[in-house]
Amino acid sequence: MMKQRLYRFIYYRLLGWKTRVTVPEYDKCVICAAPHTTNWDLFIGKLFYGVMGRKACFMMKKEWFFFPLNLLFRHMGGIPVDRSRRTSLVEQMAERFRLSQYFHLAITPEGTRKPNPDWKRGFYFIALKAQVPIVLVGIDYPSKTISVTQSIIPTGDVEQDMVKIKDYFRHFRGKHPENFRL
Repeated sequence: MMKQRLYRFIYYRLLGWKTRVTVPEYDKCVICAAPHTTNWDLFIGKLFYGVMGRKACFMMKKEWFFFPLNLLFRHMGGIPVDRSRRTSLVEQMAERFRLSQYFHLAITPEGTRKPNPDWKRGFYFIALKAQVPIVLVGIDYPSKTISVTQSIIPTGDVEQDMVKIKDYFRHFRGKHPENFRL
């Protein structure tokens, strides 16, 4: 509870951010967060989730997991990913969902902080395989608001579902809006 108060103080008072949350808390979900245009998104997102009293894991390229940063990232819920190996992250994460009673996995679909209209779909296939909802988390820097007002259950029609997902993020602006493409 003390940690949550600290998160609230930093998020609301010091940084001046706001929240809009209408989606219920699920025991298990994939969090699709966008736009992702700066490394600050991780910090702001972790504070936001801490304010909500929740904990989320996130995948990050393994190159960032060197001492002493590896200790910090693992403590924050970081899961190192080796993108050079051909192991199925979808299978690994689906299995983690299956074995967990509570598991929230945050993923930025752009996969980079640079402009990328060709979003990676791994988050979608993880949710589909694990049979969990995708919670859409929009970050808007101009209004300093994080919104969680929609979730979807993947239908298996990835093209149709991606249209809905991308449409949700149309009105959000990242810290560097020129780096966000739908």
